[in-house]
Amino acid sequence: MAWDEWEQLKASAAEKDTARMQLNGLPPDDGGGSSGAGAGDLKVSQTDLAAIGDKAYKLYNRLWTEARVALPTSEKAGENLATQGFALGGALRHVGNRWEKQLASLMDACAHISNHMDFSGKTHQDDDQFIRRNMSSIETLDKGFDESYGDRGDRKAQGN
Repeated sequence: MAWDEWEQLKASAAEKDTARMQLNGLPPDDGGGSSGAGAGDLKVSQTDLAAIGDKAYKLYNRLWTEARVALPTSEKAGENLATQGFALGGALRHVGNRWEKQLASLMDACAHISNHMDFSGKTHQDDDQFIRRNMSSIETLDKGFDESYGDRGDRKAQGN
């Protein structure tokens, strides 16, 4: 497709004023608006994180075993064609190298996701426990400012 043709198609689509794309949200009538307390709060459980991490780990393993199957054959065919003087041999090897690099990148992403889900679950669990401990100590501190506590302290100071 030529650039001029692309520009012409864009202009034609703009003139028709058809349904427009909306990003970053849903229209309010489709449930995209806020609907009371708690709307928009992010909630995730350890089970959710573990499921995502497990899927990423399984995909990583499948990629290692299944996505590399054709690579040795392709490399051998590319080498064979290249030694016979065919330019296709070099191209086939180039495709094999690119495939290997892209596969490694995808596998790295899967490993990162899997590891991050494990890390996130543990970190958030630790954060929740930390907040819970601090909240309970605040409650104890609040009791120290109770009026009856102050009255008792005054009486003790006066010797009553």
